[in-house]
Amino acid sequence: MSQVAEAVVEGTLPGRVWLYSNYNCNLACNYCLTESSPQSARRELTGKQMVEVATEARALGFTGLGVTGGEPFLRPDLPEILLQLADVLPVVVLTNATLFNESRRERLRPLAGAAIQMQVSLDRPDPIVNDEMRGPGNFAKVVEAIPLLIDMGIHVRIATTAEHIEEDDRVRLCELHRRLGISDDDHIVRPVVRRGRAVDFDMGVEAGAPDLPAELTITADGAFWSPFGPTVRQGELDLDLLVTRTTRPLATPASALLRLVEGRPPGGDTQLNIR
Repeated sequence: MSQVAEAVVEGTLPGRVWLYSNYNCNLACNYCLTESSPQSARRELTGKQMVEVATEARALGFTGLGVTGGEPFLRPDLPEILLQLADVLPVVVLTNATLFNESRRERLRPLAGAAIQMQVSLDRPDPIVNDEMRGPGNFAKVVEAIPLLIDMGIHVRIATTAEHIEEDDRVRLCELHRRLGISDDDHIVRPVVRRGRAVDFDMGVEAGAPDLPAELTITADGAFWSPFGPTVRQGELDLDLLVTRTTRPLATPASALLRLVEGRPPGGDTQLNIR
């Protein structure tokens, strides 16, 4: 067993490797870590690169994959890539779920029953407040898409990102996700992290390496400490959480991350609930 595999088994390293499939997005959310928007450069990992990283991750002892962006489903090839990834390791893919018209939903049908979870962003139980942060019409598209995806046999989770949420809003949000068919176990609430566009809007909690789970994250620009690491501020990539510019072989950044983790004091990530 490799040192990385032992670290995953012991819980020293989280088991999931993250892949930034692309940086462009159809939305421009106020708290976006990567300043993603329709005008953002794509900065894509190719499907071949993603599958090769997944294969290496499994060989090293990692146990799961995450795919994020940008909005991954702007890529026409993403459903096919996800199926290939899921043949290697279980996958969770993050999405705003606003692009799933009928023709795109048809392309998602093969994902039913695969080892793929779709994590959808929904921040508030009210359209006006939700859409202030995520864009006009976001709420309506999301609450329409979720039951359709579930009916197709796709495992859906909801992620709520909030700087502060009143208890009444939290209760109503939970009532909403249950009506949509999402269990409490598949709903996570996490804070806004003060990186990327959130800085411009004076939002979020400060978070550095001691506060973040060390989830190896692969991008077109290098390997990072966490999916919260490769953030963009005023068009410039943040490098404070860069592990290595080298991403392949995956053993290189994985070993470098493990050395960093073994040398750090215990972090506060469970307190911040950054997941």
